[in-house]
Amino acid sequence: MLGSLAEADDAVQEAYLRLSRTDVADVENLAGWLTTVTGRVCLDMLRARRHHGEQDLEGPAAAAAAEAAATEAAERDVLADPELAAELADSVGMALLVVMDTLSPAERLAFVLHDLFAVPFDEIAPIVGKNTAAVRQLASRARRRVRGLGEETEADRVRQWEVVEAFLAASRSGDFAGLLRLLDPDVVLRADPAAAVIGAPAEVRGAGDVAEQFSGRAQAAQPAWIDGAAGLVWAPGGEVKVAFEFTIARGRIVAIEILADATVVAGMEVERMGVEG
Repeated sequence: MLGSLAEADDAVQEAYLRLSRTDVADVENLAGWLTTVTGRVCLDMLRARRHHGEQDLEGPAAAAAAEAAATEAAERDVLADPELAAELADSVGMALLVVMDTLSPAERLAFVLHDLFAVPFDEIAPIVGKNTAAVRQLASRARRRVRGLGEETEADRVRQWEVVEAFLAASRSGDFAGLLRLLDPDVVLRADPAAAVIGAPAEVRGAGDVAEQFSGRAQAAQPAWIDGAAGLVWAPGGEVKVAFEFTIARGRIVAIEILADATVVAGMEVERMGVEG
């Protein structure tokens, strides 16, 4: 979120101080409370950094160094040398931080919390003081900018599309074992209130239980790009009614969000890939 170990320590300390001054007996969801407080602390720090014109240790020079390091490593058999592989990983991390610094504080928070930690948009909204649809757009803009990093990011994009297509095929055919292979053991399935009204469970956790929700189903779903990410939609008559957003990490699905709120769905950028079902 901050790109600085020192600032991260400060944010954690501030969150801890606020926790120490709070009666936790009044907190229904401690994990959610901590996410909200720490997120707001980070948001304030990012805004202060931008307001005062401060810069991270990472910058254009670091970006150039990262690119040079990656190019040099690519010219050698980096995978055969663990030390060089570690250096390359560090350079990619530096390049990501440089791109992150181009995002607005709200974009950065929405992207990190949703895409990296699978926090639902409706939980991020009160942290940044915007509605759910607006937060979705913040994350979408950030995602497109981050994906401009280069070929490796494009390869990840292709891999995510392959995972979603494989998930759809396994769901339609009732391939329970295939679904389990694609789902992270701790995967979380969430549905917004509008989706719950039409029968979707509000929340399901664990690969086995989530696989049961989809095995033999999704016959009318279509693969689509949703706000620049691979997902599924249900679009009877060509109008998108329900969207299925996937969060994918390390080649596995770690979160699925089923969204049917008409306002939220209308605010999405959807590119359907084929007309199936």
